[in-house]
Amino acid sequence: MDNNSCESSRLKCLFLSWPASPSARLLTSVLPHHQLLLPPLSPLTIPCRTKIQRDYRRPGQPIENKYPLNFNFSKGIEGIKKHFTLMKDEFFGRWVGPEGKPLIEHILEQNLVIWKFRGPESLEQWTVSSDQEIGGQSEAHLKMGRNDNTCFLHGKLSSTIPRDGETRYSGYCNMRSKTPKASFDRKKHYDWSSFNTLHLRVRGDGRPWMINIATETYFSHQKDDIYNYFLYTRGGPYWQEVKIPFSKFFLSHRGRIQDSQHPIWLDKVNTIGFTLGDKADGHFQLEVDFVAVSKDYAHTEEFAYEMYERNPKRERIE
Repeated sequence: MDNNSCESSRLKCLFLSWPASPSARLLTSVLPHHQLLLPPLSPLTIPCRTKIQRDYRRPGQPIENKYPLNFNFSKGIEGIKKHFTLMKDEFFGRWVGPEGKPLIEHILEQNLVIWKFRGPESLEQWTVSSDQEIGGQSEAHLKMGRNDNTCFLHGKLSSTIPRDGETRYSGYCNMRSKTPKASFDRKKHYDWSSFNTLHLRVRGDGRPWMINIATETYFSHQKDDIYNYFLYTRGGPYWQEVKIPFSKFFLSHRGRIQDSQHPIWLDKVNTIGFTLGDKADGHFQLEVDFVAVSKDYAHTEEFAYEMYERNPKRERIE
């Protein structure tokens, strides 16, 4: 006896056990033909958590097959030595002062160079991306400049939209610093709360760039919040020193400026980046000497944009 006949017999026994009624007789009369009306029920299958809550994968990006077991014993020993050395420096640095500096030096410090490019090893702190992640045709490359004293970002921008049926805009190149890590890959942040100005020394080709600063967030839906401001470069062989107050940076989420604005959180800065997306196809180049922060006592502005009061209290009119 097959499964369909067993199911029919079970349904017959169920309906025959009910009191005789017109509706019951009607149901028992159509039982042999229930296959035509109702298909057999299959067991409910609920997808596992990993299939439902997975990271967002952009259109055209291949699926990464991550193998859980890929361990190298020699690299593991080197990693343990490295992390214990970092933990030792962190422990004894706390006794000296903030970030391993004496307290008086930390208070009176007015300029601090965060990134300077003085060798090929300095490029390991940065990563380069473009719209090739979504099937675009832009190219971006990062290398050392002349005499290995600068960082040279160059490539070709293309606004050709990939033919995947989902992407509507394309044409960007990005250079972003890597998130700093403490010992044993713990999160580490840059504390710029003692400074109020971003100081850059760059040399460009006349294109406008966007400076992006990402900070630590409290909620998961804020992970794409970025503070932005514009960087206008001059064409030609001359360097330009740019000073941008942190009060000028505005908040955006996935490229959209937010109505609710607030000053940047300088005590938990994660990364800084430079993005090009001016829709002008062609070659580009940007050379960076250093990225620093400074304290400008003449700048007293706290925030340059209007902040809306949430849930304002209504004044009682008498």
